[in-house]
Amino acid sequence: MLVAIVGAIFGSFLNVVAYRLPRGESLSRPRSRCPQCQTQIKAWDNVPVLSWLALRGRCRTCKTPISARYPLVEAVTGLLCALVVLAKGPDEDALLGLALVLLLVPIALIDLDHQIIPNKLTATGAILAAAILALTARDAIPEHAIAATAAGGFLLAAWFAYPRGMGMGDVKLAAMLGLFLGREVAAGMFVAFLVGTLVGGAVMAAKGVQAGRKTRVPFGPFLALGGVVALFWGDAMVDWYLNSFA
Repeated sequence: MLVAIVGAIFGSFLNVVAYRLPRGESLSRPRSRCPQCQTQIKAWDNVPVLSWLALRGRCRTCKTPISARYPLVEAVTGLLCALVVLAKGPDEDALLGLALVLLLVPIALIDLDHQIIPNKLTATGAILAAAILALTARDAIPEHAIAATAAGGFLLAAWFAYPRGMGMGDVKLAAMLGLFLGREVAAGMFVAFLVGTLVGGAVMAAKGVQAGRKTRVPFGPFLALGGVVALFWGDAMVDWYLNSFA
């Protein structure tokens, strides 16, 4: 429960990151304000999830609706953090997973909103992954470095083949996932491409093939989803594949 609460608090900050970082604004100043009336949000109105529910999704001052995305991000972040600790244990084994989750949430949101993946986030992720591995699993560094090179190289080849269908931000994100996940990144990439293909097919079915092909669908959220799936089930997926086909 404590991990979920702390995760939800981090989720509140990640909402700030997702809004301000792509706009080049400070992440710490000014304090959060209502975008409509510019009233500074009081501390008791900024409690993750609970404040939004208590205010019925509206600003206390001007009654402007507050998007349900904010409490949803807080709740999902708290849930993911709790699941990481449950899956990996309440010790250093959870550090990589917690760091990955806290990076993938704003990356997915920013790519959805702006179709960019900030270098600040992927670079921070690469540094964090390397530091955590050096502290907790130094012997695993070569595997994770190879996975990062393979995943990033695979998407880099896709970018060269079809630049309009892939961004360099996706390439860097794939490499970052490899640093965090090691061999399990293969499962994450598989999930990302599978879900991305299904969503792309659904878009073309709804809009028609020509219009669907012209619709830009960011790939970052699919990579983020794949990263989360691989974090929890990647090892089992890779083992199943190796035992079945290798």
